[in-house]
Amino acid sequence: MIDRVQDHLEAIYGITCAARAEGFLVDREAAVLLGATGRADEELLVAEGDGELELALYLAPALLHRLEAYESGSLHSLLERELDGFCQVAEGVSHFVYVTHTAVHGRTVSLLELEAQAEVDKFALCLLQKWGEGVGAWAEELLRRLFDRVSYRAKLSEAERWRYEEANRLSRNFCNRLMGHVSSRRLERLLSELRYAYRLGAEAKLRHFAQVF
Repeated sequence: MIDRVQDHLEAIYGITCAARAEGFLVDREAAVLLGATGRADEELLVAEGDGELELALYLAPALLHRLEAYESGSLHSLLERELDGFCQVAEGVSHFVYVTHTAVHGRTVSLLELEAQAEVDKFALCLLQKWGEGVGAWAEELLRRLFDRVSYRAKLSEAERWRYEEANRLSRNFCNRLMGHVSSRRLERLLSELRYAYRLGAEAKLRHFAQVF
């Protein structure tokens, strides 16, 4: 499942990531030693020093176990029955791929940028799994489920809460702008918009997400 999500992200954005997220998985004990908060089923752990970047990805065993039944088949039924589980894995892989991509290009990334891009990535991954007849209704449902029907952990700090809420607001705004391409079934235009935004960095990406047309 982890490899499939990474393959799909690379195809959507027209990129190639030499590092594979699955090879950076760590168990809970290792994650805690590396500084994980232990509050989530998915965490990307990052350490930088001497010009090098070290990464580790924690995905809870129970989370991965829930998705095992869908690993060899179509993701359609997975999205119907385990959308939350799929999105948690997708978020972890999204973080890994985006941090790797920005590092290769010698660019830093903010936590807000990372979270906002992950929200867009989840929408794009789920949307394109059901591209075809009826995709407009599916996209509307996704907008509601991913951006409107959300809640936040009670133990978040004020800064963390603001970051997640702002990432939700910015990414929802951008994904809503994509709906014209979805309703008109303009796949190439949709991909072009996604790829353009993906390559924007830092404040330019956040300003682009925030635009209202």
